Amino acid sequence: MLAAAFAALPLLSCSDGAPASGEQTPGADEDRTRVVLLGTGTPNADPRRSGPSVAIIVDGRSYIVDAGPGIVRRAAAAAEQGIAALAPAALRTAFLTHLHTDHTVGLPDLIFTPWVLERDVPLQLIGPPGSEAMVAHLLAAFEEDVRIRLDGLEPANPSGHRVIVREVREGTVYDDGTVRVTAFPVLHGSWPVALGYRFDTPDRSIVISGDTRYTDAIVRACDGCDVLIHEVYSEVGFARRDSVWKEYHASFHTSSSELAALASQARPGLLILYHQLMWGTTPDELVAEVRRGWDGRVVFGEDLQVF
Repeated sequence: MLAAAFAALPLLSCSDGAPASGEQTPGADEDRTRVVLLGTGTPNADPRRSGPSVAIIVDGRSYIVDAGPGIVRRAAAAAEQGIAALAPAALRTAFLTHLHTDHTVGLPDLIFTPWVLERDVPLQLIGPPGSEAMVAHLLAAFEEDVRIRLDGLEPANPSGHRVIVREVREGTVYDDGTVRVTAFPVLHGSWPVALGYRFDTPDRSIVISGDTRYTDAIVRACDGCDVLIHEVYSEVGFARRDSVWKEYHASFHTSSSELAALASQARPGLLILYHQLMWGTTPDELVAEVRRGWDGRVVFGEDLQVF
């Protein structure tokens, strides 16, 4: 049943001003930069949504932010529908915003599955402190698998399962001459380091919040950016929660009215909602909550949308 639900999801192209999913973008194939939502979910096991993951595609190369559950199969679905940069063997560069499980459970998938499918270079991984230890433990956990593949009958290459990890906190963390990535700290409850990222490409500026409560750091990072991809929770749904969960969510996440206030200052060309905590609120209702405080372009993000 779950496999069927995942397979049924179409790859949707959305115009920058799309209020809902499914609008086609004239000339989208001519853009040098595209944003693909590989996963828009939360820790809730929603079969329609993979865990948080966003792909930035620039000149046919992919840059992945976060590795929620289902990441490689979501990328393969996008590749099957025409985005070759998301073929498993092409997944070579990734960034982690923080180390919560819903953003990292797909990391062993990202390390090993593309290797099994013939990626022959190490995964380059950039993330907050703790990323190196996490990768070391994952490699140790799958050590016997690697040994069997390398020493057995499988024609596995010796490099594609390796990971080059760089731990960062803020500032320019990546620049390959085409794409520059800047990390900035965000506020995610009791996490000592959680990051957002700004991508500057030849034709677009894109900011990804990761998980965070309201912070001026995102206002400064965006500052009129083309696209802001931001987590959010419904204030109407929040009112239904008990006091313990309210305290948690207010410390770790951003409400719809707070996001509206943030967007009014940050002035993105397009605001994409992802990692949406709903608690019974519909997508249209959540968008309406945001629009009460901000009249710019906003879309409720769905898995496999392309912008």
